[in-house]
Amino acid sequence: MRATWNLLEKSGGAGVRMSDIAKAAGISRQAVYLHFPTRAELLTSTARYMDDVHDIDGSLAASRAASGVERLDLWVEAWGNYIPKIHGVGRALIAMRDTDEAAAAAWGDRMQAVRHGCAAAIGALEKVDRLKAEFTSETATDLLWSILSVEMWEKLRFECGWSQEDYVLRMQRLTRNSLVG
Repeated sequence: MRATWNLLEKSGGAGVRMSDIAKAAGISRQAVYLHFPTRAELLTSTARYMDDVHDIDGSLAASRAASGVERLDLWVEAWGNYIPKIHGVGRALIAMRDTDEAAAAAWGDRMQAVRHGCAAAIGALEKVDRLKAEFTSETATDLLWSILSVEMWEKLRFECGWSQEDYVLRMQRLTRNSLVG
C-alpha cells in the first residue's frame, strides 16, 4: 500500500495501474491481485491505510468526546488539519475519478467517512438544541460536508493564499455562524 500511496502522490493519479504498483513494490502483479482482487479495493485500502498511519482516530478523539458547539469546532479543526496530510493522494483520486471507477470508489469511500463525521457533529448540535431552525439534520450535514471539502480547502489555501491556521479558524467561525442557533 505504501507503493500505491507514493505512486499516487508522485503521478497525480496519471497512469497508476496494478502493474505500476507491483513494479514499485517489487512484487509480481499476480501477488498484488492475491491481496487485492480489484484496483478499487487496493485504492480504498491505501486511503484507509493512510488514515491508520496518520492516526486519524487519535486526531478525532477530542471531537468524539465533546458535545454541542465544541464538537463542531473540534471536528472542523481535526478534519481541516488532516486535509494537508492526505492532499497528495486525494488530489490524485479527484483528478482520476471522472474516468476511473476504482479511483471514484476509493475517493467516495473516504468522503462518505467525512460525511459521517459531519453528520455526527450536526447530531451533537441537535442534541443540545443548537442547530439553526432553518436546517434539517440532512441539509446541515450537506452544508458542512460541502464547506469542508478538499476542493474548498485547495481554493482557500492555494488560490487565495490563506495559511493553514487561518483556514481552520475561519472555517470554525463560518460553520458556527452558519449552523449554530
